[in-house]
Amino acid sequence: MTDDDQKQRMAQLEDKLAAARKAQEPKPRADEHYSMANMAWRMVIELVAGLGIGFGIGYGLDSLFGTLPIFMVLFIMLGLAAGVKTMLRSAQEIQEKTMAEQAEKNAKDRGAPPATGEAD
Repeated sequence: MTDDDQKQRMAQLEDKLAAARKAQEPKPRADEHYSMANMAWRMVIELVAGLGIGFGIGYGLDSLFGTLPIFMVLFIMLGLAAGVKTMLRSAQEIQEKTMAEQAEKNAKDRGAPPATGEAD
């Protein structure tokens, strides 16, 4: 073996080691914490927005027709239902994202290609 051949092999080995270290490097926990806090605030805002829109529509209809707060109560309940439905959709989106990341991590740990989610 020549010195050039050894230097080339050593450089390739160092590149492989650096890539392996980078792949196994843990992600910072602060980013995950803040992203979950952002998702929590998003769901709270969705619920409050549903309630607020329901209140506004109900109050507007009550003042337009001069009725008791029948429409306001009705549309607040509808706004609550819409807000909860939107919150559940957001929670499902977060769960699917987390499950996909976990499946990708498990596939990487096993050395298998990650699942694409498409049926054969």
